[in-house]
Amino acid sequence: MNQAVTIRVRREPAYVLVTVAGEIDIATVPALHERLKLLAAPGRAVVVDLDQVTFIDAAGLGALAGAARQAAAREASLSVVCAGRQTRRLFRLTGLDRTIPLARTLAEAAGALTAGPGTPASGGMTPADIPGPQLAG
Repeated sequence: MNQAVTIRVRREPAYVLVTVAGEIDIATVPALHERLKLLAAPGRAVVVDLDQVTFIDAAGLGALAGAARQAAAREASLSVVCAGRQTRRLFRLTGLDRTIPLARTLAEAAGALTAGPGTPASGGMTPADIPGPQLAG
């Protein structure tokens, strides 16, 4: 794969936005892991925007899962923005969509943070993410 990864951090009033571009693989994941580790703070919400990521492998998913565990241990949160079907499918196939809230847009992710846990806007799967036939209603 061999494409560099770019990681930008922007602090917002309610969260820290980490925008990742390029490929997240075994060669580039240490930079992402280190950046997420530095941002982990008690009570801090971190939103990772993957919309500009062209490839992510198991090492990248592992880094995000580890960062989510670290955030939860510090009573903080980590959520992911990704509209791409392939990336969302990887989250679903690995079960990470059940532990890391996914949003299709930054606005959706920010809204989920203000909605709080236990509300429909709090992230996770949407009906479109559930595999199998959808029932008409």
